[in-house]
Amino acid sequence: MEHVSLFFGGKRIVDDLGLRIADGDRIGLIGPNGSGKTTILRLMAEDQAPDGGEIRYARGVRVGWLPQDLVVEGGRSLIDLVIGSVPGRAALEGQLAQAEESYAAALEGGGEEEVLLEEAARLAELHERIAHFETLFSPHEAKRILSGLGFEERDFPRDVAELSGGWRMRGVLASLLFSRPEVMLLDEPTNHLDMPSVAWFSAFLKQYRRPFVMISHDREFLNEQINRVVSLEVEGVRQFAGNYEQYVKQRAEEEIILENKASNLEREREKTLQFINRFRAKASKAKAVQSRVKALEKMESVDTYRKRRVMSFHFSPTDRAGHEVVRLSGVRKAYGDHVVLPDVNNTVYRGDRVGIIGPNGAGKTTLLKLIASELTPDGGAIELGHNVKPGYYAQHHAELLHPKNTVFDEASSVNRELGQTRVRTVLGSFLFSGDDVDKPVGVLSGGERARVSLAKLLLDPGNLLLLDEPTNHLDLESCESLIETLDTYDGTMVLVSHNRTLIRKLCTKIWAVEAGEVTEYAGNLDDYMRAWRARLAGEAEPEAAAQPAAEAKPEESKAPAKVSAKAAAKEEPPPRKRSREEEKARKREEARQRQDRARRVGKLEKKAEQLLERISELEAQQAERNERLCDPAGFADEAERFATLTALQVDAAKIEELTARWETTQEQLEQEP
Repeated sequence: MEHVSLFFGGKRIVDDLGLRIADGDRIGLIGPNGSGKTTILRLMAEDQAPDGGEIRYARGVRVGWLPQDLVVEGGRSLIDLVIGSVPGRAALEGQLAQAEESYAAALEGGGEEEVLLEEAARLAELHERIAHFETLFSPHEAKRILSGLGFEERDFPRDVAELSGGWRMRGVLASLLFSRPEVMLLDEPTNHLDMPSVAWFSAFLKQYRRPFVMISHDREFLNEQINRVVSLEVEGVRQFAGNYEQYVKQRAEEEIILENKASNLEREREKTLQFINRFRAKASKAKAVQSRVKALEKMESVDTYRKRRVMSFHFSPTDRAGHEVVRLSGVRKAYGDHVVLPDVNNTVYRGDRVGIIGPNGAGKTTLLKLIASELTPDGGAIELGHNVKPGYYAQHHAELLHPKNTVFDEASSVNRELGQTRVRTVLGSFLFSGDDVDKPVGVLSGGERARVSLAKLLLDPGNLLLLDEPTNHLDLESCESLIETLDTYDGTMVLVSHNRTLIRKLCTKIWAVEAGEVTEYAGNLDDYMRAWRARLAGEAEPEAAAQPAAEAKPEESKAPAKVSAKAAAKEEPPPRKRSREEEKARKREEARQRQDRARRVGKLEKKAEQLLERISELEAQQAERNERLCDPAGFADEAERFATLTALQVDAAKIEELTARWETTQEQLEQEP
């Protein structure tokens, strides 16, 4: 992007923007809501034309674009959606023929070296993709990606139209990852992912060797993935090396440097003015005074660090509730024939901070709505404890706001006894000041509506806070401000969120909702993830890490200290002894399975070893070529030098493809039982 500008209705979105995406760049695009992050991605994807400037891609570069809002039409299965996202072999061969013609034309025309290198690299990549088309774009790889994003095998043949909006977006993300574009543009890719899927996606991206630009409000995800920050600041678009944490550190250092520089200049200016005023009337000092006047006129000014306004608020102390805040006993909830929660038995105690997590559609929001009395259970009972007053923040808060109300009227409707000063003060802490409080709710953006709903909650929070995805629609700085504020809340909290930073910093207990069961994990998110990884690997879970809440009652967990041999014999009869033939058959079967596994593992290990040998050979050749190129006397012949540069490009593409094949082989080895 060179000198790119874009304006909407006279408002500057970007002006004279210059941005280059190089091989290996992993860019995080950050800034407040409405600052133009998504617009910049749309410009890169050529989904939006700039008012000025130019956007160029190298020849043959495929751009993969994942927008937040995307219409996915039905009429094809999920697996076909993914596999159909890449050009077929015939299309690739057609591209190869065009590339060969283009390369030949460039050679005959004596094209520039840079153009010839690009054409040669494109040719090499197409040759490799065709040679290994079945390996790179196999149905097995498509299914692996779909499984990693949370789909089950029974979902693969389903029509895309049958999936919910969130699951359709997962399907589109799977298509993008499967197609392996040269550049990926990702707008909030984790929005529709649950915790396990985010963990898988994070691991996938870490191994992805091609550049991407990503918008995300998940601080941890950004820190894991990016090596460069493009930030839309008050003073304009800025670029910083490193991840998000390093960006924050650099901005803090920049603030100190600018403030010190401004302070020093101000002191110098004051001293100069004092000298001028003191000796202005003295003829003997006229020359010195004139010199100081000219120096004062030339003195530079420093723009100090301009901070962006961010939500800033606090909770008042809450009334003390009883020891048991919520008890769920045999709670059942179904939608028609689909039973979401068959039998929930959980208890929330005073001071608990419970994080509800699980796959999309498992029933997390349903469970929270049941506790908030927004839904009625089909069976069982939900009891609130003594002196419990709940406050509820809905995921789809826009549905609960009245579009014709002003911001002030909507906020004050929580409690009509609250004074105007109190309501305006709270709204001001949520960035609604002056005439903003008189705006109708219906004209507000998603982020502004989220702030109105949070302001209503603050005005009357109760002592049981129920939050459903509270960080949705908030920018990164607002998310962090919300987390810091919620950490000061002294009541009981139950929340649903896919934001790992929020869950990790706030929650002391995890409820995992999966397959109709609500399992309680004592500890924070890290403890849960360790147990989840152990279960996924088929290992024993950490001792006492997880248990269904119904089995956690102290009186039921107590067992007699001693049991007589006669009683034990009645409870558990000894296993039947196998016959000699059965024992021989068992041993033969085990031996056959070991031999089969040894053959499979042997083939995979040999394949991995061969790939590593080939990669090592190519890397040694690359190192030798680089040394020769660094030596000024290395090439007397220009043609030889050009041939070496071309080989360098071609073998770099080969190394990338061979490395991907080696990683796939290693994964297959790890999956062997």
